[in-house]
Amino acid sequence: MHLIVSALVDAVSITPVDDSGAIGGATIVSRAGFGDAVRAHEAARPRWVWDDTNNWYPALLAAGVRVDRCHDLRLCRAILRNTHASGAFSPSELPLDAWDAAPQEAVAAPAGAALFEFDDHEAAASAPDPLTEFQRQQAATTPRLALLLAAESAGALVAVEIRHAGLPWRAEIHNDLLTRTLGPRPRLGDRPVEMERLAREVREALDAPDLNPDSAAATLKALRRAGLMVNSTSKWELSEVNHPAIAPLLEYKRLARLMSANGWHWLDTNVRDGRFYPDYVPGGVVTGRWSSRGGGGALQLPRQIRAAVVADPGWKLIVADASQLEPRILAAIAADRAMAAAGASGDLYAGIVQVGAVTTRDEAKVAMLGAMYGATTGESGRLLPRLARAFPRALGLVEDAARSGERGDPVATWLGRTSPVPASDWHDAQSLASADGASAAAQDRARGAARSWGRFTRNFVVQGTAAEWALAWMAFIRSRLHALGGESPLMESPHLAFFLHDEVVIHAPAEHAAAVDALVRDSAEAAGQLLFADFPVTFPLTVAVVDNYGEAK
Repeated sequence: MHLIVSALVDAVSITPVDDSGAIGGATIVSRAGFGDAVRAHEAARPRWVWDDTNNWYPALLAAGVRVDRCHDLRLCRAILRNTHASGAFSPSELPLDAWDAAPQEAVAAPAGAALFEFDDHEAAASAPDPLTEFQRQQAATTPRLALLLAAESAGALVAVEIRHAGLPWRAEIHNDLLTRTLGPRPRLGDRPVEMERLAREVREALDAPDLNPDSAAATLKALRRAGLMVNSTSKWELSEVNHPAIAPLLEYKRLARLMSANGWHWLDTNVRDGRFYPDYVPGGVVTGRWSSRGGGGALQLPRQIRAAVVADPGWKLIVADASQLEPRILAAIAADRAMAAAGASGDLYAGIVQVGAVTTRDEAKVAMLGAMYGATTGESGRLLPRLARAFPRALGLVEDAARSGERGDPVATWLGRTSPVPASDWHDAQSLASADGASAAAQDRARGAARSWGRFTRNFVVQGTAAEWALAWMAFIRSRLHALGGESPLMESPHLAFFLHDEVVIHAPAEHAAAVDALVRDSAEAAGQLLFADFPVTFPLTVAVVDNYGEAK
């Protein structure tokens, strides 16, 4: 059963739609009574259909109401708008409208505020009809797309729940970590003492007394003036250079990143009441990966500060990450049984060595990353033919995806999320290069642009399907955590507290830690079976039950 939620001027309409598409009579409830209505319906496990999870779910959680399932119309429209695998009807045929707007920002309900109180009554009165949009989306959905839409919507619920619960954070430990690494907190506008010491070393080594190492252009100029013919200040290029300035410069850059991304200003801005509240954007990247809003940096918590993430007294953090996820996904979508077998013992890269494709684990990793990301020169280029002979189905799939991209054609993930196509200037460059009398420079530019887009599509099919697996994994975890916690409020029961591509952090009472460890592993297996049925690919996890995040690795 689907329950369609529509915002009225002073009330909320709930319209049932059964699995056959039959529409029942709408129930009108007051804004204040919506939470109780949702709670009453939840026993039947309906799927709530609403415009945007961020519009409805934060206030429900604030009222102590959790929902099991939903269908987020805006997130699903974004998928269906671009897909080339839709059913009888495609939203791509429709002009852009309100359903194509970006998802709303999640806003926690202020203390004492009335639930679901909309300031803009005119906007509520003229909002697009969720029932009509839902019917359109149902007509556009294939079985695989239905699974993708369910996973995407489950991810929206997870994102709001993580933001509601927050990640436990000890500000005093964070401050101590910064002080031990950078020195005492500096005055506004000053460098920490350790960064200033390193800056002096760099200036002296380069004989550049006025150098500001925060300026990449000035630093590059100083390096070249010192006789170092480098093309950038990237870590990878500088690491190949032997000069007294390099070590302090690289260390300065590392500390500068810490100061900028997670220094005292970050701590003051993002941690309150002993919690960091990640603000995720599900589907924020074209591959389906999540992004994050604001300066919180929810998708990058460097190891230097993870020790500040400390479980509450009597609780534990269960940290789980999927090992070598993308190569395993590639094996599954290509139905490459040889590659799947190589990963069956746990370490896929070691398995690649055992079958004789390469001679060392490092070579296996370099070759596999080259296959998925299109690094076809250097060491990776040398190893790729050997990998292709051992695993022709897997390498053939990414090569086919790359060729599609080079032609400007879209590719799709396992469940049907479709890649964007190149912009008009890309097509203009290709046309110009193929015209009679085209210059060599125009042809080179077109070939370079084609190869670049081919690298994108090559990885899109793998990274996008890995994102789908991760959504399914989290959906299973969320459901099983809810069952483990029973009717307890979210903050009093085991719950997801952080997510990073292929890693989750769960905050749980210590007595539930062993059960959470087991259900996280079971959920990984269930996600693999959901997507790939009986194909023999494994998704092993590294799971750690710890008191602070820094202990996990």
